[in-house]
Amino acid sequence: MHEITHEQVDVGEIELHVASCGPAGGYPVLLCHGFPELWYSWRHQLEALGAAGFRAFAPDLRGYGDSSCPAGDVAHYGSDRITGDLCGLLDHYGYDQGVFVGHDWGALAVWEMGKLHPGRVAAIYNMSVPFSPPPASPPIERLEAIFADKFFYILYFQPVGRAEAELEADPRTFLRRFFYSAGGEGRREGPGMGLAPRAGTRLQDTLLEAPARLPAWLGEDDVDVYAAAFTKSGFFGPLSYYRNLDANWRRSRDVPSSMLSMPTGFLTGSLDPVKGMFRNAAEAMATELPEFRGTTEVEGAGHWVQQERPAEVNAALLGFLSSLD
Repeated sequence: MHEITHEQVDVGEIELHVASCGPAGGYPVLLCHGFPELWYSWRHQLEALGAAGFRAFAPDLRGYGDSSCPAGDVAHYGSDRITGDLCGLLDHYGYDQGVFVGHDWGALAVWEMGKLHPGRVAAIYNMSVPFSPPPASPPIERLEAIFADKFFYILYFQPVGRAEAELEADPRTFLRRFFYSAGGEGRREGPGMGLAPRAGTRLQDTLLEAPARLPAWLGEDDVDVYAAAFTKSGFFGPLSYYRNLDANWRRSRDVPSSMLSMPTGFLTGSLDPVKGMFRNAAEAMATELPEFRGTTEVEGAGHWVQQERPAEVNAALLGFLSSLD
């Protein structure tokens, strides 16, 4: 049985904290987390991949946890920097390529990795955020038109300072409520994260209250891990991923979908709120991605699918990996 080990890795511009599991000779699988997560979000997959003979790596992405957290300039969190870190991680361990697995913002980073550095990507298996062709206009401009005077979290995150002040005032309370609201149990309780007037609304005004007893997949000790990390790192880096949506769009909008010629797969929870943002995602990926191998939907799971339903996610992920040459 392989244990999860940890190290700090120089990837060029910064250092990443990396958790890994599996035999040294195993094929590399890189796991990229989303917001507001950490390497820890992949703890169940690290062990399963290691036991199956793969060499699995789960970094804290830049701005998170024990990885470097560049301050001051939101451009430090653009897709060029994030994918550059992932290339540096491959270089550090001596790999030409790896399989990339992403969730939430990690999925967006992995789709961009396939566009910007396709030669480094052997296959992609993403969760929650599907591939979609780039829109004709900048994303923030489109969101402003769609939501007008309504609150939408991505627009709330755009100015530097406002969201940081809210979330850093009590990271633990925010994380409990955010995880619960977007998880399967919270989604069954009520809509959560619903529409509200933009003026005067904070992110937590749109969230459900977390119950005294959290769902079985999210213990208080798990919340402790996340709360300690965000108390240390703050939220400037994680929120600045959202502040690069337009810059990322400009960087890769002219890259054709055919560039993602590697095998690709997708998994989502049936109750994931992100599903409503991407209508007909499975059909679009089947049309746009040359080697798309299908979508797995985990019934009853919410946004944090790899933590909520690790057995089903591990089975689907290992099934995808076994289909590769």
